[in-house]
Amino acid sequence: MDADQIEYGPEDLEGWDPSDELGEAGSYPYTRGPYPSMYTGRLWTMRQYAGFGDAAATNARFRALLDAGQTGISVAFDLPTQMGLDSDDPLAAGEVGKVGVAIDSVEDMRALFEGIPLGDVSTSMTINSTAAVLLLMYQIVAEEQGADPDQLRGTVQNDILKEYIARGTYIYPAEPSMRIITDTFAYCAAEMPNWNTISISGYHIREAGSTAAQEVAFTIANGLAYVEAASAAGLDVDTFAPRLSFFWNAHNDLFEEAAKFRAARRLWARLMRDRMGARLPESWRMRFHTQTAGSTLTAQQPLTNVVRTSYQALAAVLGGTQSLHTNSYDEALGLPTDESALLALRTQQVLGYETGVPDTVDPLAGSYFVESLTDRIEADAMDLIARIDELGGAPAAIGEGFQQREIEEAAYTQARAVDSSEATVVGVNRFVAEHDPEPGMLHIDPELEANQRASLNEVREQRDGAAVDAALNALSMAASGDDNVLYPMKAALEAGATIGDITETMVPIFGRYRPSF
Repeated sequence: MDADQIEYGPEDLEGWDPSDELGEAGSYPYTRGPYPSMYTGRLWTMRQYAGFGDAAATNARFRALLDAGQTGISVAFDLPTQMGLDSDDPLAAGEVGKVGVAIDSVEDMRALFEGIPLGDVSTSMTINSTAAVLLLMYQIVAEEQGADPDQLRGTVQNDILKEYIARGTYIYPAEPSMRIITDTFAYCAAEMPNWNTISISGYHIREAGSTAAQEVAFTIANGLAYVEAASAAGLDVDTFAPRLSFFWNAHNDLFEEAAKFRAARRLWARLMRDRMGARLPESWRMRFHTQTAGSTLTAQQPLTNVVRTSYQALAAVLGGTQSLHTNSYDEALGLPTDESALLALRTQQVLGYETGVPDTVDPLAGSYFVESLTDRIEADAMDLIARIDELGGAPAAIGEGFQQREIEEAAYTQARAVDSSEATVVGVNRFVAEHDPEPGMLHIDPELEANQRASLNEVREQRDGAAVDAALNALSMAASGDDNVLYPMKAALEAGATIGDITETMVPIFGRYRPSF
């Protein structure tokens, strides 16, 4: 943020009436928060993102974090799982279990949540092109544990549009991908009513180099596209909109970030009510998860990342997040160790239980500086949304590369500022240490990939091949027509189909996405 003033006062908010713009937390337009009591009633969910190696190793990390006071689970999947590849696919070689946990089949999902009662815990899964598959695996395991689908609480990211913009873990082109998402909305409305069906993500847009206003604009434009697609598929907006959620980045500029969350919440409420015609207040209310900014972590002087993460977490809480992940200090070097993951959780716990910050609903409300920033970010974001509208909406603008070019330009500008030392990065271009400490590193078992492939082969040998083929044929027929694909997909998984089987069944019908620029 370029601050053009040091002193702020009423003149910076010309025409601003606090009673009109702010209102109360829990009331439209939700500037001050989505719930009346905010953290005075209940703290945010402390949901540390974890996943590496095989299901058993990640299960051990989950249980250790839960024992240490974590209040929700967040699952990181490896790249093959994210791309719909089985662990023995040639394209998966060298990537199995490296940046997340390897999940090939329901058997892996059983091991992932062994001893964790899914009817009692809230689980977030960062998964997009294969979100429906992993969600169904989760439901199957929960039902095996005896949980009723109505009990299940959590979120699948399921946000494919930002994959085309900023991240790249896509499989199918946009149109069939949007169909799978709207099928997921309909399936969960009928079968898992308390599950959040999408986490519309600005996090990766910001990690790719966007500004705060771009993060808000591009994410909300994607959200509007999902609402429009679901409405076009015949779903009433008020049947699915209350289960939409968002995922934001908490970056370095403390006040800009807090204002960003307030602006996003207000903008979404207005657009849902006035543009999309939602009637229920629950459909206007933005609820979101926040993760501290991985792109700000440095390999140099890595313990300094503890400080960065703490301030970023403070911005998220001041902005009213519903759940939070704090990055570990060693993530610029490798996967978090047990020690660094525990310290990241303790960072949240100190913020929640020792600082007094949660004891007041929206403590920044009425600050001339914060309210001015909130107005500025909302106006800048709305200008960008208007440009996207002119291009025909988010999917069309993505097809023309608009969002991608805007992010690339912002990222280049920031990189030049760092290279020239106009922007300071402590330990990188100022206050550089002669010798950086080397923390302990987490190393993945070199036999993991071979062991995972052996387990996958065992699953294939033990399943009823004819039943799997019949179930996959039913999935193919549904994908070729208009039926909801999640019902036959679940039947295929229950029969023993793998994530790769599902992908290979649907690619001939839906095709593969290839960037055109």
